[in-house]
Amino acid sequence: MTSSSPSPTRVDMANPSQWLAVLRIVVGIWFVKALWSKMAFVLLGGFFPFIGASPRWVATMPDLVTKQAAQNPLLWYKGFLEQTVLTHSALFAQFTAWGEVLVGLSLVLGCLAGLGALGGLWLSVNYGLASAHMSSAALGFHYMLVICMVVLFFARSGRAWGLDAWIVWRWPGSLLARRPFS
Repeated sequence: MTSSSPSPTRVDMANPSQWLAVLRIVVGIWFVKALWSKMAFVLLGGFFPFIGASPRWVATMPDLVTKQAAQNPLLWYKGFLEQTVLTHSALFAQFTAWGEVLVGLSLVLGCLAGLGALGGLWLSVNYGLASAHMSSAALGFHYMLVICMVVLFFARSGRAWGLDAWIVWRWPGSLLARRPFS
């Protein structure tokens, strides 16, 4: 017996929300790579194992930021990099590593994907301001990331192939169930 209605588990790639889910997952994987490139088990207080920014990332980040600040034409952002980020580089190494991991996991899992997209937008804008003057490729890449984050936020991308769909189903009155700007 054949049914004319599609199976709920059927993958219909003509559905734009599923293509947005693919975009969300791919962009999320790009961010979640920080688990391997910037995170490691570290000893908190000298003896308690904890996941944090790797010693390699904590040592590398100031050199990277120094290069980004050196020729930065945005004097207000150059001042921020030199006077705030470099002064507190170990803290900003933690912020960037954890920020990328949390944004990546949020997007890959589609869990609070709107919040993850906003976090990704914040990181992308700041990375773009820091490095866009260094090459046109960096400028283009960060433009692309910013646009992707805006689209993923407004499209409610976590509702297809994501945990946000389950949250909306489980708690229909939740904030995630509401339409933006309605």
